[in-house]
Amino acid sequence: MEVSVISVETIRPCSSHVHNLKPFNLCLLDQLTPTTYSPLILFYNTKNFHLKNTQITSQLKLSLSNTLNLYYPLSGRVKNNLIIDEFDAGVPYFKARVNGHLSDFIRDPKMEMFNMFLPYQPFCQQLDPTLALLAVQVNVFNCGGIALGMCFSHKINDGITGSSFIKTWAANSCDSGSYNKVIQPNLFEASTMFPPQKTLPSRYTSLMESLWFSEKRFRTRRFVFNANAVSALTDKGRSEFVKNTTRVEALSAFIWKCSMKACENISGSPRPSVMSQAVNIRRLTKPRMSRYAFGNLVWSAIARYNPDETKMEMKELVSLVRDGVGKVNSEYLKSLSGEKGSIAILEHLDELGAISMENPDVFSFFSWHTFDFSEIDFGYGKPVWVGIFGEASKNSACDSNFIILKDVGRSNSIEAWMTLDENTMDVLEHDPEFLAFASLNPCTNGGGDWEESLGMQLQCL
Repeated sequence: MEVSVISVETIRPCSSHVHNLKPFNLCLLDQLTPTTYSPLILFYNTKNFHLKNTQITSQLKLSLSNTLNLYYPLSGRVKNNLIIDEFDAGVPYFKARVNGHLSDFIRDPKMEMFNMFLPYQPFCQQLDPTLALLAVQVNVFNCGGIALGMCFSHKINDGITGSSFIKTWAANSCDSGSYNKVIQPNLFEASTMFPPQKTLPSRYTSLMESLWFSEKRFRTRRFVFNANAVSALTDKGRSEFVKNTTRVEALSAFIWKCSMKACENISGSPRPSVMSQAVNIRRLTKPRMSRYAFGNLVWSAIARYNPDETKMEMKELVSLVRDGVGKVNSEYLKSLSGEKGSIAILEHLDELGAISMENPDVFSFFSWHTFDFSEIDFGYGKPVWVGIFGEASKNSACDSNFIILKDVGRSNSIEAWMTLDENTMDVLEHDPEFLAFASLNPCTNGGGDWEESLGMQLQCL
């Protein structure tokens, strides 16, 4: 299967109003976030809608331009790590031809293929801070299907911002009856809550880059935990301390445990470890921020494992995860907000720097289970599948040891897209305890609820 880019355009907001807008202010959390691209790929079967490829691409371009009227910062460029302007700089829009059939790829997805559907290399360090903040690649299959690949700059995007943009783009792509699904972002709340620093010390941006990126060689794999496995792990995670263990807590603790075991296997002795969980802070601030406040509004909840103090057991690890997330509450966030909040934020970064000097194994978790990507309809039905990316970069520094958890359609299965140091991944891929619950990149015709979640749509391809 080959993917060939056949054209490149720039899509700009269609309203001339953006030329008169003031520069968009980054918030402090945006300023501290390194430049890297977070990807998403939505796979659609368009055959039954009798749409020509030119109709699909024209519809997507027009609706993208309309959506950028609301989300105009995504069309601009970052300047001096302080503002975004030049809103007519636009979004790169790639069109590609896929020499193959969507049904073949969906039934047996090859990890090495995913990045070919994306406009830029995902999850690697970008040294040019003035790059486009969003890029799109529309991949058209021979059979009547598309893969809509997107790369969002993490500089101003978290999962909420990215998903609200995509949902609005989809609503604009449908008929006018979908107008009530358009999501109006609050573009100014973040910089008010977390004011930017005009003289942000460079050592903090350098520290963040060192925490995010590594020159090690990493390997990316997709594991599927079916509904029975998720249920069993949730039961294993319950204790007298955490009686109502969530699916995400249980699965995160299990993956963390097995990853730590792999590191211990390599080093020959138990090692200290840190688990970082990204937390959406919009719902936790007081006063509460808008649900769709625009920006990189996440905070890392930290759980620390010390082999001299804690057993490497599910119940203990779930408790550590719950405690770490629980500390990111309204009172804590109050100390980080406003003009004086920058002091507390930078002090927190100093603490993270001190922890990194201890050289623990660090694993970062991101939960995408609330974003409803599998429900996004551009006018030709819901996606037959949602993918993320194929492989971390081998040519530049990339995000270190991170795991993305994503629901599988409307089933109770969960996919874990894991990028780990290649030695750690090699051990994990052969760990009987891990593989008793996780299936490595299963084909969609492999049976179980994974097949059931896609079966009806695959019959139509």
